[in-house]
Amino acid sequence: MICPRQTVPALLVAVFSLLAAALVGPSATLGQDKPPGPQAPAAQAPAPAEASKSTDPHGEEVTLSAKTIVYFKGNGSWDSAFETITDGFKAVTDVLGKAGIKPAGSLMTIYTSTDDNGFQFQAAIPVSEAPKDLAKGNIAVGTSPTGRAYKFVHRGSYDSMDTTYEAITNFLDEKGIDAKEAFIEEYVTDPLTTAEDKLVVEIYVPIK
Repeated sequence: MICPRQTVPALLVAVFSLLAAALVGPSATLGQDKPPGPQAPAAQAPAPAEASKSTDPHGEEVTLSAKTIVYFKGNGSWDSAFETITDGFKAVTDVLGKAGIKPAGSLMTIYTSTDDNGFQFQAAIPVSEAPKDLAKGNIAVGTSPTGRAYKFVHRGSYDSMDTTYEAITNFLDEKGIDAKEAFIEEYVTDPLTTAEDKLVVEIYVPIK
């Protein structure tokens, strides 16, 4: 199983660190008005606090529904991936603005081909209706991928996503899941206005 975005060998095992349970020590016993007798119950130490667990999906199976999208089709290198993709979104946003059409969903990047050096992609924006007079070029109307997929979540900068994709690759390998070549990043936070280190991205891996 090859992880689309990794620039390191796909089968490297990612280091998964579970947050250790925060053990709560026994509470200090308060002074009492009467001396403790033989039948006085011993102070009970509180139960250890449960380990903090993320509520983000990691390998949740979902079914993707078709969405009408207007997208910029291009290619780029991983070294400047975020800038390339956001430029694509800006181009689509400009077209929709001139047509008076508002987005009908979160911005998404659909990767159609990848290797260690670069990628081909669609910077897509869902719409309720497609522009009637769409100029030819890198902007087109289409439909987002559909069918079964596994959902993951990344929080943080775009440059740090390799770690997330390593974890995804390991998950797919361990489960023996046969994924398609294409995959989708859907942005919970707007990549055009959100600080890069504050990004929240839902990653969908369609399966065969």
